[in-house]
Amino acid sequence: MTKLNSSFHFVAVLYVFMVARFCYADTSRSPGSRQQVEEVTRHLNKHPVKSIKSPDGDIIDCVHISHQPAFDHPLLKNHTIKMKPNYYPNWINKMSSEASSSLTQLWHSKGKCPKGTIPIIRTKKEDVLNSVKIYRKKNLPKQQHASAYTNGELYGTKASLNIWNPKIQKSNEYSSAQIWIVGGSFDADLNTIEAGWHVYPELYGDNNTRLFIHWTSDGYRKTGCYNLKCSGFIQTDNRIAIGGSFIPVMTQFGGVQYEFTLTIWKDLQSGDWWLQWGSELVIGYWPSSLFSYLSENAWMIQWGGEVVNFGSHGHHTTTQMGSGHFPKQGFGKASYIRHIEILDESGNSKTPKDLNTIADQNSCYDISTNIDDDFLYYGGPGRNKNCP
Repeated sequence: MTKLNSSFHFVAVLYVFMVARFCYADTSRSPGSRQQVEEVTRHLNKHPVKSIKSPDGDIIDCVHISHQPAFDHPLLKNHTIKMKPNYYPNWINKMSSEASSSLTQLWHSKGKCPKGTIPIIRTKKEDVLNSVKIYRKKNLPKQQHASAYTNGELYGTKASLNIWNPKIQKSNEYSSAQIWIVGGSFDADLNTIEAGWHVYPELYGDNNTRLFIHWTSDGYRKTGCYNLKCSGFIQTDNRIAIGGSFIPVMTQFGGVQYEFTLTIWKDLQSGDWWLQWGSELVIGYWPSSLFSYLSENAWMIQWGGEVVNFGSHGHHTTTQMGSGHFPKQGFGKASYIRHIEILDESGNSKTPKDLNTIADQNSCYDISTNIDDDFLYYGGPGRNKNCP
């Protein structure tokens, strides 16, 4: 990877429109004037109907649904918002009695957004300045996975992810638990839709566990971004802040497991990909027009963890994946994803029976599947005696 030789103005434009998911900064140049930073911040932050100060320091702006960042995208200038899908898959509801029903986002303790608005985390000036420091992390050799996948002509998935707060060694590293919807090849034409939770200090300025989404239509080169930081995903619900902190999360082993269920499926009439939280809260959708291959269907769906390993002095990072424990530790200690279902070309939902696994360095992070018990365990501590 090389750095983009660009002025701050160019970086700012990239940040506004996210022509690239992340951009390298030319550190030999000035990071820009206060006026430039203020201009970028004003453009990113849409005029709110109401604002809510979250206990974690986030400011949640309740923005009119028609003013959200999605409509800065040239393909969506004349888009008519769809408030609900035309098609719902007949998913089997397997919500666990052991899972906490009290799982929520931290900002909910201070208020809610009115109907007709959506919650957006306000972009701060330091976020704009930090954008020139963020590295493009997808497809890097230092990115490591422990995940399971299935191939075929696929139209969606449902899965429940339990929530942890992994320790991150360096602020420019992250740890995620997620779902990938994949189309195209692992090259410039790669299409992905991604959703789950992650801890990413450089992106948010803290070590909170947060809900995230992401998309790309060209292998992370010039399209897509996290959350609502660029145009693309259209949010329709006023209750969930994408990028918002979870409460509670697992920090100790044993006891109640906190989890949430995500469903991503293709509307067979419109072609759009919808995102749902739990059994009924439809958050929004990625319009079909954003994609090439995913405008038709996915060819792979993947579930598991991802870590960026920048390490130091030739050693592996100590950034944890999931709970920081290996899959063999099992329920209560290892991270899990369960109740996995996929949607096939006939619109039928089923449990995948042909899961393959990826563990780039299984002495650092690993994965095991026991689909008969409905659990996929994954994770690890990073650096240890077998992963120096």
